[in-house]
Amino acid sequence: MSAPSVTAKDFEEKVLKAKEPVLVDFWASWCGPCQMLSPIIGEIAEEAKDFKVYAVNADEEQELMVRYGVRAIPTLIVFKDGQIYKQNTGFLPKEQVLELLK
Repeated sequence: MSAPSVTAKDFEEKVLKAKEPVLVDFWASWCGPCQMLSPIIGEIAEEAKDFKVYAVNADEEQELMVRYGVRAIPTLIVFKDGQIYKQNTGFLPKEQVLELLK
């Protein structure tokens, strides 16, 4: 189970205009730490009640990578009210990913 994807085309609608906080996972299929983080993000997405979770494929969405200054993956960015609220690069255990949303 992984998080639903978001692209540059629907990013504004799904992420920036969301009423609730949104966790965005920037990842790539060739990235080891991304592979370790992916099931955790999937779990969080499944359990999410008061926030949303999306995944951005770094290889396919260069525009979003540049727009948000993502230079390394995995990068997690929490958006609130269309703005970056918190950000982390690298693998995190589930508890710490959830901490980003607080």
